[in-house]
Parts: sequence; C-alpha cells; structure tokens
Amino acid sequence: MSRDGTPELFVHTEVVAPFEENARVIGDRETGEGVLVDPGGQVDALLHAAGNAGIDVQAIWLTHAHLDHVTGVNAAVELLGDVPILLHPDDAQLYEAVVQQGMMFGFPVDAPAPVTDWLSTGQDLALGRRSARVLHLPGHAPGHVGFWFSGQRTLLSGDVLFSGSIGRTDLPGGDYATLMQSITAQVLPLGDDVRVLSGHGPDTTVGRERVSNPFLQGR
Repeated sequence: MSRDGTPELFVHTEVVAPFEENARVIGDRETGEGVLVDPGGQVDALLHAAGNAGIDVQAIWLTHAHLDHVTGVNAAVELLGDVPILLHPDDAQLYEAVVQQGMMFGFPVDAPAPVTDWLSTGQDLALGRRSARVLHLPGHAPGHVGFWFSGQRTLLSGDVLFSGSIGRTDLPGGDYATLMQSITAQVLPLGDDVRVLSGHGPDTTVGRERVSNPFLQGR
C-alpha cells in the first residue's frame, strides 16, 4: 500500500533496443485508468500487459523528446486511437526534429504524431484517483520533465537520474550545470525513500543515489 493507504501504482516496463530505453505503462489499480510513459517501442507488449491487468491506457506522457523515448508514439496512436500526447513546450523543437535525430544515429524514423497538450511546470496530472505533479528538470533536454507521484512516493525521472549515473549532456540542448541543479534542487529534496523509475537501467531510490552515485557525492 502507498502512503495514503491506496494500492500501489501498476507499473510495467519494456526495455526497448537499441538504446535499452525503459518504456512503461503506469496505471491506477483502483480505477483501471492508465498512461504510456515514454513509449520508445514495444507498444504491443505494453498494451498487452495493461490489458491483462485491467488497465485502460488513455494518454501518452513524454518526459522529453529524444528519439529513443518517442519512436513508439505512432504505433501507440494507431492502436489506441486519438489519445492525448503530452510534452513540455521547451522540447517542441526536439520533437519536431525526431527524423533528424534518427539520421544522427543512423536510424530511419518517422515523424511522431503531433503533441496535443503542452505540459506546464507544477501542473497536476490526474491518473484515476492518483495525481502526478510535473517537475521541470532541464539539463539533459531543455523541456525534460519528471512525473512525481507524491502519494506513492514514486518519481518517473526519465533521463535525469539513473542508478549510479545521470543523464548525458553532450546532446543538443544539454547542459551539465543545469542538470545538476535540477537534481540537487528538485529531485534530492523529495526524500531518500522515493522510488526512482529511470529512463534507462534498473529502478533505484533517491537515498541510494545520494549515497552511492559518484555524480552526487558532496551534494
């Protein structure tokens, strides 16, 4: 059970090659409402898992617009129909340049379906009886956000914080100092017990990273 006495979130992850990106479906076990978060691929498997759990996927939430996190958007729209696609406006240029991003890495990709709703800092997104607050966490990408479920003490951190590492800052729009400010000012204060669901690699906690992550020593 979560802190507020309600069941934990439904979470199912598919690791998508070639970038080993964590595509997820998140749902409210009580109401059956769910969303896809960063569907970089394996959409069939995500929706199959959701269906088996009685979760009805109703939207697509994007932490940022790097190609490995959005290349399954079209497949999701094809299977789900006209569902909202949510992204922070500071990543609009990256989203519009997904085809060019693919060319940089040698992967032919199609332009994703248009964003329907722009996220704003501090916005609360309803997911059944749950609520996720939008945290603007730039540094890896200008419009990178995290989805913070305070009642369930869970942060979907995208590519900001990993187990033992942090997001890369050598891609267009990246900035190391900005990323570290996002982590130290917004992620670490959430509390050591917070579960961190990262965009790559295994789940971790804020406390584990505060103690063992080499990038966070002295912070």
